[in-house]
Amino acid sequence: MLGIHGDNAPMNTERPAFVWTIAGSDSGGGAGIQADLATIQDLGCHGCSVVTTVTAQSSVAVTLVEPVSAAMLMAQLTTLLSDLPPKAIKIGLLADQTQVALLADWIASFKIHYPFVPVIVDPVMVASCGDALAVDNCQDIKSAAKSALDFKPFKGLLELITPNVHELGRLTHSDVSTKAQFAAAALALSQSLDCSVLAKGGDVSFGSTDILDDTHAQTHANANALDTAYKSNGWDLELAEDYLVCRQVRASSKLHQNGRFWLASQRVNTRHNHGSGCTLSSAIAAVLAQGFVLQDAVVVAKAYVSQGLSAAIGLGQGPGPLARTGWPNDLSRYAKIRLCCDNGINQHLDVGNDLVATVLSATDQATAQVRIASTPPQNILSHGFKVLDADLGVYPVVNDLAMLESLLAAGVKTVQLRIKTDTSGSTSAAPAESNLGEPELIGSELEAQIQTAIALGKHFNAQLFINDHWQLAIKYHAFGVHLGQEDLAVTDLAAIQAAGLALGISSHSYFELLLAHQYSPSYIALGHIFPTTTKQMPSAPQGLAKLKHYVALLQGHYPLVAIGGIDLTNLAKVKATGVGNIAVVRAITKAKEPLAAFAELSQAWGQCSLSEELAVKHELGAKHE
Repeated sequence: MLGIHGDNAPMNTERPAFVWTIAGSDSGGGAGIQADLATIQDLGCHGCSVVTTVTAQSSVAVTLVEPVSAAMLMAQLTTLLSDLPPKAIKIGLLADQTQVALLADWIASFKIHYPFVPVIVDPVMVASCGDALAVDNCQDIKSAAKSALDFKPFKGLLELITPNVHELGRLTHSDVSTKAQFAAAALALSQSLDCSVLAKGGDVSFGSTDILDDTHAQTHANANALDTAYKSNGWDLELAEDYLVCRQVRASSKLHQNGRFWLASQRVNTRHNHGSGCTLSSAIAAVLAQGFVLQDAVVVAKAYVSQGLSAAIGLGQGPGPLARTGWPNDLSRYAKIRLCCDNGINQHLDVGNDLVATVLSATDQATAQVRIASTPPQNILSHGFKVLDADLGVYPVVNDLAMLESLLAAGVKTVQLRIKTDTSGSTSAAPAESNLGEPELIGSELEAQIQTAIALGKHFNAQLFINDHWQLAIKYHAFGVHLGQEDLAVTDLAAIQAAGLALGISSHSYFELLLAHQYSPSYIALGHIFPTTTKQMPSAPQGLAKLKHYVALLQGHYPLVAIGGIDLTNLAKVKATGVGNIAVVRAITKAKEPLAAFAELSQAWGQCSLSEELAVKHELGAKHE
């Protein structure tokens, strides 16, 4: 049976997650609920729709906007909830302030029973063709466009709001002409609505802050002049840059749950972008519905839109809709992530509006700036870290010298030493990474053990990785260092690279995978796959479905190592995801006979590989018969 995209993959028989779109109908099929439903299905979920507005719309014009009655809006919500409760909700076009109020009241009641179902709002106000959509009881299109809806009734009810540059300016009553002003407005909106914000900069233009002015001349201006205009305002003409303000993101790393990031992708040069905002927000909802954290949903959805823009074709006389191209597995489509801090590029924020003034103190208003920093240290060379053979196999992680020496003597060629340290001592400490139940080490005792371990690794010609203690690894010339995400900000990666050491990085999400990729490490660890007691994690286990997605994205770029709760009972299922290597902790360290446990795991892992190889050969043989 053919899969959803016509390949030979088996049809997924599991019940898909339900994703609702509460939005307007686009009679041209390129945006609104039509685009939402196509996106939701394309990304593996089942879409349900609540129609707020009927539009008479094509690729070139919107001629009539007609809201549904309040009774019809509420009946759709009530009927759906009784049978098809959502895992995520996307809200698009709302016709007027009455619909905003009704829907906000309904969501507040909904959240009492479904507190963790994410709600995403795409504050649609103007169609791609330039015509107004939110009528707000106003018959004149230009007057309607200037009277932005008030989304304050949604305060505290949303996971995310996704305004473009024009919508952001209206929602915050701000001048967003410069990149710094754009970032300030996004932060203000986040605090005003008590939710995360993805401010979309892909359609940014300059020369006027009134989006109703004619931008035709700007669009077709001299390329050099346009590029100069962008750069003078802090933007890069070649990139589509979005600003993500995270606000208490659930199940996210503490490092990122309140972070702010620029997400930069290569700009796709196409006029066929009808429904791009609808597609982005519904894609975010679909990814969230499948258990990914918000940051993951944003970067996956952004890659999906980039992919769809590149493959888009015109259907009518105006801009065509995005192509539906399936889950994005092309690493080049994913955004570069840059961490943002509170001061830097000497461009003052616009604080001349009430919303920004309520967020920033008087002192902050006078001095606030936005620093746009690159996540990877500038001194990291372009070629990255030492390249390893992709086949690491079964990779033990141990916490004492005796076990390390016995494994090395038995022929283990890749192993990690992970020693817990006393947080009160002068040594680097990472208790969340090293909760193995062993006594904490400090100072000279720690250094002596690491020195001995490195000497053992060299004696047995093994790839020994030292967890966390990168200074000692450099001092005694270890083969490599393994770091968690939280360690990257406080580690001199350039020194590790200059010393010729290999680097492994942990990751627990798409977002962290992309951050790890930007350092070009020697391998990337993917976890935790199953429940584990070796460390405290803010997120739930990743599971096999997510692991399969991660492998599809990064396979061929790095050796990938699955870690977390892996043992003989689930090893074959892990192998079936396509991951090439596994790291094991308790399955060896807690075994009565660690050497025998390692040998058994290695044999089982090898047999999985052999079984896969034989299955492929059988399939190829059958095709040629």
